[in-house]
Amino acid sequence: MANLDWKLALVTLAAMLAAAVTIHADAAPAPAASPDAAAARTAAPTTPDAALVVVDGTALRAAPRDDAPQHTLLWRGDALELRGERGEYLQVWDHGRERGGWVRRTSVHRLPADVPPAELRAVLGFVRDLPGAEALGLALAGQFVAAAPADALRGPAGADALDAVGMLAERLAERASAPPSPRLAEQAALSGHLDVAQRLGVRLTSREVDATTGTAAPTLRVCYDGDAWRRLLAHAAATPEQRAHAALSLTREACAPEILTPSAREQHDAWRAGVLDALPAADLPPLWRQRVAVRRTAVWASLAFARARRGDADGAREASERSLAALADVDRSDLADDELAQYNRAALRANAVRWAAATVPASPSAAARLALESMPDGQTCVGLVDARAPASAPLVRRCTWGHVWAASATLNREGSALALAVQPTDGWRELWVFRRNGPSRGWTLQVLPPAPATPGLGYAEFAGWVPGGQQLLVAREAIAEGRTVRRFEVLKLDTLTPERSAFDAAALGAFTRWQDAQWKRSSLALRW
Repeated sequence: MANLDWKLALVTLAAMLAAAVTIHADAAPAPAASPDAAAARTAAPTTPDAALVVVDGTALRAAPRDDAPQHTLLWRGDALELRGERGEYLQVWDHGRERGGWVRRTSVHRLPADVPPAELRAVLGFVRDLPGAEALGLALAGQFVAAAPADALRGPAGADALDAVGMLAERLAERASAPPSPRLAEQAALSGHLDVAQRLGVRLTSREVDATTGTAAPTLRVCYDGDAWRRLLAHAAATPEQRAHAALSLTREACAPEILTPSAREQHDAWRAGVLDALPAADLPPLWRQRVAVRRTAVWASLAFARARRGDADGAREASERSLAALADVDRSDLADDELAQYNRAALRANAVRWAAATVPASPSAAARLALESMPDGQTCVGLVDARAPASAPLVRRCTWGHVWAASATLNREGSALALAVQPTDGWRELWVFRRNGPSRGWTLQVLPPAPATPGLGYAEFAGWVPGGQQLLVAREAIAEGRTVRRFEVLKLDTLTPERSAFDAAALGAFTRWQDAQWKRSSLALRW
């Protein structure tokens, strides 16, 4: 039964990819032939030769002359049926556009009907790594799937073809998502390649995403729907590296479905975690093992926040612990420079939810002074209560739509200030600082964000109290509006403005002397 299911999947894939490249003699009227030739075809039917366009902007002309009228332009990857030849021109029929014409020999590559699948596979292996040739590679993959026997497709050759299709489709989507080229020829070629991919059955979707600056308009992102990747995960002959490649491509956050509800987002993240956890880490090469661990870190951190928001403390604790464990498995020496950026983004997410793994408040006396109240509209109201007064009379009160990490609350030894971690969005954690202004003026509350920017990824966290009740140690790291901000700061407690700051905590004497022991032990700010 499993073999039958896989055979049906291969037939579906062949139909998808080879619809525009498999040549059928009866799909269009053929040139007139002699009675002898017609009798020969009737006795021994043959499949006509095909040709793939290899030069962008190839003209399909009405006659075999350079000055003949131009029917249309062809692009790399367009498949044609060969009908005849005259001089430097080949007579062809384009099944996708349902029209015939003439093209120059030098603009196409002929594919005999009996070309061995091994040759197609070898050419595909080269083209798949050639930037800008994605449409041509997809056409070659379709030709290979159509020509190869079922037994070959059930083996490593089939897995390689699926891996190539996924890689080429994804790279084409990335090209389409990049800022438009100022060269009109490159814009026209990209548009032609997208049309070729669509005719081959490769589905690409587009969506608007927030720009990296507050003044810029939203940008367009093109994403591959991942059909080949899903088939590759189910392929019995896929290698661990190919499975990891497929899993990482399917779980990319940038191309996640446009989901509106938090519950649907949590379900999608749970699916992402299941796909990644199904990979046998021990069988993966070192580089792919690190890449998978980085993605697991980010996905489980998002799950921890989602579970905490809906009140599942045990689930949030488990997810946070798994996120931190995955990050601990990463060996940064195996990562390339561009992959280190993904590692840092994952670390920011994991650090933002690390309080979910805490089972007891950091300071019992501080927690006793906090009163949390869940409101019917979903907000959480935080009140600072005098231990000698009823909870109904808070010293200061503020409500938030974010999640309050009550375990993070810590009071300075003078009893004049309290720090609390509050996370309004996934991956963005703020620091709330309650401060007593004096016996007569009461308490005030100030909010310190990770960076003065639109929320992205980052955290601002308490790192220690300086004796005297006038200073606070803070670590801040963020990626927001296209900029990376990382600072260790000694802040004035009354204004939360920095007195001293540095990129390295060891460069500040106050951090050497007064940093909080729990912060030093559990924070990811010192991972460098």
